[in-house]
Amino acid sequence: MKIDRRTALTIGGAGALAAGGFWFGGRAGNAAAPGSFPVHYTDAEWRKRLPFESYKVLRQAATERAGSSPLDKEKRSGTFVCAGCGLPLFASRAKFESGTGWPSFTAPLRGAVGTRSDDSLFMKRTEVHCRRCGGHLGHVFDDGPKPTGMRYCMNGAAMRFVPA
Repeated sequence: MKIDRRTALTIGGAGALAAGGFWFGGRAGNAAAPGSFPVHYTDAEWRKRLPFESYKVLRQAATERAGSSPLDKEKRSGTFVCAGCGLPLFASRAKFESGTGWPSFTAPLRGAVGTRSDDSLFMKRTEVHCRRCGGHLGHVFDDGPKPTGMRYCMNGAAMRFVPA
């Protein structure tokens, strides 16, 4: 039986839930993208500024439990912005139902995100981070719908929704 990435992630998520886990992955210490970003705070300042779930995702590269974010079901017109710095990341028109349990988009807004290679969880993936604060948002895969063929699979805890 052949298993694609989406199925493997879904099976992995179910296994973590069965084990009672809430968070996948995460890296020790500050796991935001390396480098200098226009918005930066100390780790203690990030902890004060962000809700626990957002801190774990944005600053420690954790992954929220599939289906746990209300943003996965968000259907209104508007913009998804970084929960860390407020940078507009995705337009609602780019959102689609991927069936993964995480908010998914075909493309980010121009210049909103950066990417880097991620070899965690025994697979090679492309991590997506906020261009302005370096916060971990999720991952991008090449199994999305037209017109881009990309699936930006984001953590809802890393974003806020601003209605139009």
